[in-house]
Amino acid sequence: MCLLLFLLLALCQAGHIARACSYSLRGSWQIRNANGSLELPGTVPGCVHSALFQQGLIQDPYYRFNDLHYRWISLDNWTYSKEFKMPFNHSKWQKVNLIFEGIDTVTKILLNNVTVGKTDNMFSRYSFDITTMVRDVNFIELRFQSAVLYAAQQSEAHTGYQVPPNCPPLVQKGECHVNFIRKEQCSFSWDWGPSFPTQGIWKDVRIEAYNICHLNYFTFSPIYDNSTQEWNIEIESSFDVVSSKPVGGQVVVAIPKLQTQQTYSIELQPGERIVELLVKINKNISVENWWPHGHGNQAGYNMTILFKLDGDLNIEKSAKVYFRTVELIEEPIEGSSGLSFYFKINGFPIFLKGSNWIPADSFQDRVTSDLLRLLLQSAVDANMNALRVWGGGIYEQDEFYELCDQLGIMIWQDFMFACALYPTDRSFMDSVSAEVAYQIRRLKSHPSIIIWSGNNENEAALMMNWYDIPPSDYPMYINDYVMLYVKNIREVVLAGDSTRPFITSSPTNGVESIAEGWVSHNPYDTHFGDVHYYSYSSDCWNWKLFPKARFVSEYGYQSWPSFNTLEKVSSKADWSFRSKFSLHRQHHARGNTEMLYQADLHFKLPQSTDPLRAFRDTIYLTQVTQAQCVKIETEFYRRSRSEIVNGEGHTMGALYWQLNDVWQAPSWSSLEYGGKWKMLHYFAQHFFAALLPVGFEDHDVFYVYGVSDLHSECRVTLTVRVHTWSSLEPLCSHVTGHFVINSGEAILIYKEPVPSLLRRCWNCTRQSCVVSFYLSADSKPLGPTNYHFLSSPKEAVGLQKAHITALISQQGDTFAFDLETSAVAPFVWLDVGSIPGRFSDNGFLMTEKTRTILFYPWEPTSKSKLEQSFHVTSLTNIY
Repeated sequence: MCLLLFLLLALCQAGHIARACSYSLRGSWQIRNANGSLELPGTVPGCVHSALFQQGLIQDPYYRFNDLHYRWISLDNWTYSKEFKMPFNHSKWQKVNLIFEGIDTVTKILLNNVTVGKTDNMFSRYSFDITTMVRDVNFIELRFQSAVLYAAQQSEAHTGYQVPPNCPPLVQKGECHVNFIRKEQCSFSWDWGPSFPTQGIWKDVRIEAYNICHLNYFTFSPIYDNSTQEWNIEIESSFDVVSSKPVGGQVVVAIPKLQTQQTYSIELQPGERIVELLVKINKNISVENWWPHGHGNQAGYNMTILFKLDGDLNIEKSAKVYFRTVELIEEPIEGSSGLSFYFKINGFPIFLKGSNWIPADSFQDRVTSDLLRLLLQSAVDANMNALRVWGGGIYEQDEFYELCDQLGIMIWQDFMFACALYPTDRSFMDSVSAEVAYQIRRLKSHPSIIIWSGNNENEAALMMNWYDIPPSDYPMYINDYVMLYVKNIREVVLAGDSTRPFITSSPTNGVESIAEGWVSHNPYDTHFGDVHYYSYSSDCWNWKLFPKARFVSEYGYQSWPSFNTLEKVSSKADWSFRSKFSLHRQHHARGNTEMLYQADLHFKLPQSTDPLRAFRDTIYLTQVTQAQCVKIETEFYRRSRSEIVNGEGHTMGALYWQLNDVWQAPSWSSLEYGGKWKMLHYFAQHFFAALLPVGFEDHDVFYVYGVSDLHSECRVTLTVRVHTWSSLEPLCSHVTGHFVINSGEAILIYKEPVPSLLRRCWNCTRQSCVVSFYLSADSKPLGPTNYHFLSSPKEAVGLQKAHITALISQQGDTFAFDLETSAVAPFVWLDVGSIPGRFSDNGFLMTEKTRTILFYPWEPTSKSKLEQSFHVTSLTNIY
């Protein structure tokens, strides 16, 4: 610490060298509640809940019913304070600013008992001039107002008309009027998450002092010029010139690997100044494009920008620059009314495969770099190439987008408005304008972000009348909608970023919604834009119910997380599917009932009389059901990419709801809180494979489509095998002739009436047999082996209880599980309890006597620990 301080002093006091100095206020602060009965240390960045937990004053907020027990924390008004000594002579600096990268949310800020300013937006950066207030020793206070009480006050003050919804459904156990505060919307509760309306300094805070001039920010956009067929980089830099005279100098931009170095002369007048530069990349230099995962490399180039200004002032910045183009194609389709809706990256049409991202924790200070990498790597490992950052959460931290750039994950970026109507008074609109402008500047250099979307489901909420708006009031609410998302957000986006498409909502009909005055009478029209689809009372095995839409950006089914995940936040009394805890944790109305209903359609429900065993078995069955439901639906979307049927089709995106969890509870996620893979995530590895055979039935005929995301054609054969439930030897096998699947195509490659298939396989029956099939090239399997049930598993004849053993051995950093089964086993689930890691495959149909599965640990472990923790379940084990 002493050495660091010495270096800081040396840097800041050497006036002829440094013209700026930064001092972080991260670390230890004091926190107290409104009446002073609680006072404790807290860490910044952080929040009150985390500080109380770290000091042992509360339990884990996620434990059992603590979201209700700790509601008082969010209803109190807390104060953050800190005394600090300036490590440099502040009087030698012309300007001193206090910078907050993020405050959650409503505060009055005082420095040495003088009001510096106020904040009311969690998503904005705040900078306050404290030049005349700062001293050698300072005392800073942030007086927070309860977000819950503030939102209620703002709603009450909006007397002209209601802005619904007032409160979330009772089952969510949440707080009201979240649409009146610019804060993480799901922090007031959601149908998958708790209510924890936090208070705190959730991002960095620092003091910046400077002379002459200071670089506030710089941002850039690579742009491809079609007319000249060359790349340019638009660079925008913002300066605060505190010199009384103009400041001149040069800017040197260098990208060594592209043999690019360009110098520009600039002159900055006093005041806030913007400098815009255009860097031209020599078109004779080969530029490697950034590609999404599965389509190419994520090539990037190191760029430096050096500002050499009067008074020996040098300011240098470095960044990674990526080159890629993105187009949203909405054009007529032969044989269909409506328009297409798909993305071209670098001119190549790409099917978006992935999920929806929600905040990884209610308390953002718990979201570590390791956790982000784990969750995003898990998306890539499941063959995803896209995530939608959902509009009820947060604009994610910089590292999230940097990881997506590196991993090749395309981001559909919502603005943070969800499932509500919003006020449009001037102060709210101004706050939104500042928020959007800041986020565009912060994020637009990331190639991973391919589209901006104004909100989540608000066009649908308005036009499908979720809130029972009287017809006479519709013009007013539509006008508010257009004011906020079109005349405000859209205008700010277009001014700040011309390189990406913008849509007003998801779902939306795209240009058709625009033609209808920015709101469509049916935002779920399958002939335009994107759709969201949920149905819990229908049979998810019936693919004919799914929308053959252009793009499906939300769909899914619930499951429970593993017992090991729940065990950490529950007690023995909670371990039952119908316990108070299980009902409390379920925030979706009738969610637990719907899961059992869907499971019961095709599976026998668990029959154990032991409550704990029945609970574990039910958890397993909900994961089986979820995985199978989402598999069938996703495969339907993937095989619909190249065809039009009854005017519908050309589906070019499937983003299921949802990737991750915010806490330990039932939800639609495929990754549990903390990152453990559910069965669905293992299934996603297969149904998102680049080359995939998809099987289904229609009118008693079995069809197989070949689906390819590859950039070149593929010459393959298809092997179709029929197995009996009662034998580990396949009953019959058929290999087709060679056929070609073209790049980016889904085509029919096999069809056979099911009665004919059964007859040629020793008079097999639907109940006694199951079909598996896979693609091959040069007699080598390509991609995953898929399967098709000829009847519901609960009707299976000959299915025996399988005894499955595992011999575990270590192979470098991984472990091999050599499995052996006594019988055909559907939905084989390997589990090693709380040992972090994932298997190479799981939840699979085991039709052969032996199989080897690898385990990739996320932390060091041992063979003995794995042997002690290992447990295997298959479908017949729960009967």
